[in-house]
Parts: sequence; structure tokens; C-alpha cells
Amino acid sequence: MNMKQMLGKVNRIDTFSPYFFMPFILIIYFFTSLFDFYRFDYFNVQKSIILPVFVGLAAYYGAVYLADKKNWMFPSFGLSFLKGKTIIFLYLLGAIGLVAYAIMLFTGQVGISDESVRRNLDPKLNFLSSFLWYAVLFLLCHHILKQKELTTKKKLTYGGILVGVLGLFVLMGYRTPIIVMFFTSFIVFHYIIKRIKLTWFIGFLVIIGILFSMFGFMRILTEDTTKEFNKREGPKVELEEKKENDNLAIQRKVNETPKWIRALNSESVTGHIVLSKIMEYTDEHGYLYGELHKGIFSTVMPGEQISPRMMVTEMVNSISTEEGKYITRPGRTTTPTFLGQLYAEAGYIAIVIGFFLYGLMVSMLYNQVKNTGIKSYQTVGYAFVTTIFTISMHTGLLDLVFLLMIAYAIASTSIEKEVKYS
Repeated sequence: MNMKQMLGKVNRIDTFSPYFFMPFILIIYFFTSLFDFYRFDYFNVQKSIILPVFVGLAAYYGAVYLADKKNWMFPSFGLSFLKGKTIIFLYLLGAIGLVAYAIMLFTGQVGISDESVRRNLDPKLNFLSSFLWYAVLFLLCHHILKQKELTTKKKLTYGGILVGVLGLFVLMGYRTPIIVMFFTSFIVFHYIIKRIKLTWFIGFLVIIGILFSMFGFMRILTEDTTKEFNKREGPKVELEEKKENDNLAIQRKVNETPKWIRALNSESVTGHIVLSKIMEYTDEHGYLYGELHKGIFSTVMPGEQISPRMMVTEMVNSISTEEGKYITRPGRTTTPTFLGQLYAEAGYIAIVIGFFLYGLMVSMLYNQVKNTGIKSYQTVGYAFVTTIFTISMHTGLLDLVFLLMIAYAIASTSIEKEVKYS
């Protein structure tokens, strides 16, 4: 078989099917983390993450295969009377999000200006403003689906609106909404407008990965280090002279690699380190048994609450501070990876349950796409949920707003599952 024939077979793979997309991203994520440039040595990484990754993938594939063979789909949840009306709710969400975003903008809450600003955005307004990009994303896809002919002018108009909203949320300094909008649109484009070959997708993935890595890198470089929040001092602990010299020697090795090169995979390396440290923490202190996920809902309660990611920060730093290092600087939150999020709660049992549910949900949504037809509202819901689940491989799924968005996407696509666009 020559190269051309091999590429032809590769390009016949449905890039965004449940069997390929999420597992491919997960494997690439942890594979790139292996190029750590001595950061594993510096943070004394002891636990191997190979088994959690393998167990997670096995549970995920088991669920995808089962749902595929049984052709399971979501029911309409007894809400079929709302058929054709779910779009009204999106307009309402968009209006709420727009008002919240405008208040944030006019009160100077522009997170891209400095990390200390981004971390201190008004939580309620930030929560509500998310509905703006969510509503715009779904409404744009809905209007694209309604078009009998998508002219160049219409493509430019819809694309311009999407880019405009992307720009608005770049100002907030958060990458996650931008990534969600981009990949959801990308998947919808693949199914509804033009199929994207796997080789092209890999090329796009490399470019986007570099761009977002540099976005985070520039965010760190532009920090105002005179502010208390942005200080980069280590914990004040007494270390033996040998230990202190060892730390300095490893730090010099780390610094031999230019910062911009380390930035290319810093997110995946950090995710690898955090997962390993969570495994180490639970060996010493036991599992949390639901406390982490309880924090998703307690953060919206009155009074001061500890967010789940702040809990993760305290867990991993409790191990590293005694060695004179912070994995995450104080006052900042830690992305635990979805594997770490689950492992912290109940080890491998939680990983099996969590990844099985992921596989089950995306496969059921994919079945709705196949049964209703590619040019249907199901494609939008599938694209969004798949994107959120895939991104959570790094961030974890610890945001109430994303859980609500997923719930709406699943409910609305189930209600509208018989609606096709000609």
C-alpha cells in the first residue's frame, strides 16, 4: 500500500465520531505531556498515570460500543409539547448574557489586562455572561441549518458574527469559551457544510494548539508582578542544603529549554503532574467521596465557598510545599484533568463510572444524528457536548454553567429530534 492509498483510508475516518475524536485528543494530550523538559523531576512526580488513562479509555469504549449496538437515544423527557419552541429560550439566554457582559465591560472587568483581574471577575456576572456566547453559538448554527443555500455572503456574515463574539470573550481572558465556540463550529462545519479530512484536522489542531499555548504564555508574560496576586515566590520553608542545591540544579536544567518551547505543552505537562499528585495525595489522605463535586453546587450558595479547583490546588500544593515548591501559586485554581477529578473522589471506580457515562451520552447523541439526519439540530447538540467533554480532559468538568449547558443541549436536541432541515 503506497502513501496515497494509506492517506485515503485515514481520511475516510469520521474525525468527530465517538470512536475517534475524544480518545484521540486524550491520547495526544498525555503523549505530549511526556516531553516535560525536567519538570517531572523538579516536582518529584512519582505516580504513573498510564493505568488511569487505560481504565478511562476502556470504560469509554465499552459504553460507546454498547450504545452503538443497541442504537440507544435520549427520550424526549415528556417535553415534546415544547417542540419548535426551544429556540425562544436561547434568545432569552442571549439577552441575559448580553446584559451581564455589558455590566462587566463597563465596570472595567477586562480579564485579559492582567491575571489578577481575570481571577477576580464578578462570579455571578461571569456566570451569566457565558449564556451570551452559548446562545449565539446555537442560534447561528440553527440559522445556518435553515438556509436552503449558504451563499458566500451568508457565510461571511455568520462567520463575522462568530468572530465578533469570540473577540468579546478574548477580552475576558478566558480560553475555554473560545475553544468551545471554535470546535463546536468546526464540528458543525464538518457535518453540515464540508467534511474535513483527518489529515487537515491534525494540521488545524497543531496550529490551534500552538496559538492557544502562546495565548496563555503571553498572559503570564504580561502579568504585573508588583501585585501581591502575581508574585512568583516559593513557599517559605526551611530545606536541607542538599535538597536546596538539588532543586536549583534541576531548575537550571528546566531553564535550559527556552520558555516559549516549554509553553507549547505546559498545559498537558501540568495536567500530568496534577493527576500524579492527586494519586499521591489520595494514597496518603484517602478519597474525597463526593466533596469535590459537591463544591460545584455549593459555590453558588450565599457566603464564601471554596471552589472545586481551589480544593485541588490545596491538595496538590500540600504535597509540594514541603519541598519548597508550589505546583499552583496561592490564590489560583488548578485544572485537575477529568481523570484527576474522578480519581480524587473514588479512584478507579469513579474513573470507570465517569468515562462510561461520557461514552454513553456522546454515543446516544451521535445515534440521534444518524437517525434524524446530518442536517439537523442534533448535530449542533452533539458537536457542543462532544467539545465540552473533550476539553474537560484537561480542565475537568467542575463548572455548574457547563453542566447546565450540557443539560439544555441534550434536552433540546431530544425534544427536536424529529425536526430536519431540507
